[in-house]
Formats: sequence, structure tokens, C-alpha cells
Amino acid sequence: MEIARGLQGIVVTETELSRVDGAAGRLVLRGQRVEDIAARASVAEVCGLMWQGTTAGAPEIEARLGAARLAAHRLLPTLGDALAGGDSMQRLRAAVGHMAVEGPDAVTLPAITGAVAVFAAAQSRIRRGLPTLEPDPSAPHAADLLRLLTGAREPAAADALRRYLVTVVDHGMNASTFTARVVASTGSDPVSAVVAALGALKGPLHGGAPGPVLDMLDAIGVADPARARRWLEAELAAGRRIMGMGHRVYRVRDPRAAVLEAGVERLAAAGLSRERLALAATVEAQAAALLAERYPQRTLAANVEFMTAVMLDAIGVDRRDFTPLFACGRVVGWLGHVLEQNREARLIRPRAHYVGPEPAAR
Repeated sequence: MEIARGLQGIVVTETELSRVDGAAGRLVLRGQRVEDIAARASVAEVCGLMWQGTTAGAPEIEARLGAARLAAHRLLPTLGDALAGGDSMQRLRAAVGHMAVEGPDAVTLPAITGAVAVFAAAQSRIRRGLPTLEPDPSAPHAADLLRLLTGAREPAAADALRRYLVTVVDHGMNASTFTARVVASTGSDPVSAVVAALGALKGPLHGGAPGPVLDMLDAIGVADPARARRWLEAELAAGRRIMGMGHRVYRVRDPRAAVLEAGVERLAAAGLSRERLALAATVEAQAAALLAERYPQRTLAANVEFMTAVMLDAIGVDRRDFTPLFACGRVVGWLGHVLEQNREARLIRPRAHYVGPEPAAR
């Protein structure tokens, strides 16, 4: 019996939400290139695209997101110690799990999206000993999330976060998205699907790479090609991976990395990240050259985590909050997949091949 370990290569459903072309380095979000969406779309517009197939209702969604953030903020005193224990993803998962799923207060998709943003920001501020901030329901979602998290209102930083959130909104049948669809396929509620997806995203093989990229940049320290190469060679000699390089799907540079790099360049033009951008560019170039020498048969280029680390650091996000910020963008895609799975109305139930002992013969 042939077993597809990790379901590698298995097509489990049809989707209209995203197409990942690893060979060509293309990502299409419901008929639009990620580069085009990132350049102009608001979070509300992407919500409309993922949930309804159109951006026409974005103003109403924006208003509902604002109201949802305010409602989630008012829930904070009822969460007990959910936001005070464990790492950042444990706190976020616990807080989302408190949301009502039945009755007149049952949540909507904007309510979940707004709550994930508020809870992600609140857990960060509590962990850092800072007071939580009240949302501004009239502000664009990304700009208000930045203020709730860092207290800043810098327009260039808010636009960078908008670009990040819409860039990571969906990416094929990844682990957390599949988890959300499995839960939805049982007929469960969208809050449970999102909580399960957060549990999958918590794993370091899925959502935990941007922080270590920043650790690498810190260790190298300056934009010196020779120094960067020596450090990278030492890591490879020790049998360690170069964080932020290579992708399981893409055989060329991750298109999302290029999208975020353009955002970082805009930050640099605003005076927010010149030194970090120069360092990141040096490390990426040296890592790509070194990996090409060692593995000429493979293309190991920068992926989304590499530029995520540079961008989020530049706008003042603590590296411990990188994965919760990823969830703030990806939750929109998870909920789109929940809607698709609900329409499919079929339980996801793969088989396993038993290889354990047989009972003793009588």
C-alpha cells in the first residue's frame, strides 16, 4: 500500500480562494495577483474578496470590523487569565476560545477577525507590562491594530502592516487552513475552527520562523558581506538551517517576499528601517549564493518569513508577537475556507493503514 506521508501531493478539495504556483513563483488570491492586492487593498476589501468574492461591500465590512474590535475590547475583563499565561500563541488561542458560538450573541466572521486582532494586541501589551488600549472603530483595521499593539500612528508603518496582513491572508492548503477545514467539515462552529487553526499555526514548522530570522540578523549585526558569509558558513557547518531561506512549495523566490520587500523599501524611504534593510539584503544575497554553491540542484531563495521579520521589526512589533500578527492576517483566509467547507458539506475522513500487532490466535 502506498502511503502519502503528510498527505504530500494529495488533492483534498477544490477552492476558489488561492492558487500557489511553486514552479513559477506565483500566488493568486481569488483571481488577483498577490502583488496587485498588496499594493492597494485594505483588509476590509480582502475580507470581502475571501468571504464574498467581491470587494464591493468593503465599507460595510470595515464598519463591522471596527465595531467588532470595540466589542472584543469590552470582553477583555471577562477572559480571566487567558491573556496572562504561557507564550503569545497560547494566550491568543485561549482568548479566542472564550468567544460565544451559540445563541443571540453568536459571532460573525468580522467579529472573529476583529477579536483576533484585539486579543493579539492585548496579550502583547499585558506581557510587556503595558495597559491595553481602546480601539478606534472608525480607523482602518490595519492602522488600528498597529496602534493597539504599539501605540503608534505612523502612516508608513500602518501601510506596511496593511500590506503584510493582506499578503499572508491565504496560501493554499497549508497546515492551519487544512485544520480549520477539518473542524468545519464536522459541522462545528467557526470559532472552534479558528481555535484549532491557531493551534496548528503555533507549531514552529508552520508559523514560527520569522522570529529566528531576526535572531540571525541580530547575530550577524552589520551589513558586511564577508562577515555574513562567515556566519552563514558556520551555521551550515554545524548542521543548522539558514532561517528564512527556501520553501516547501516554491522553487524560486517566494513572491510574498518580494511584496514585503517593496513594503520595507517604503519604510526605508520614510526613514524607519534603512540599516535593517541593508543588513537583510546583504544576508539574503550571501545566503542565496552560499546555498546555490552547496545545493546547485535546488533553488533556496528568500521566503515570506525572511522579509516578515524585517518589516515587523521596523514597525515596532516585538518578535514574540510575529506569529500572532500572522494569525491576524490568516484568520480572514481561514474563515473563507470555513465558508467553502460548509458549502461542500462533506466530512473530511481519511484512512490510516494499521501496522500494529494482531490479536493472538485462539
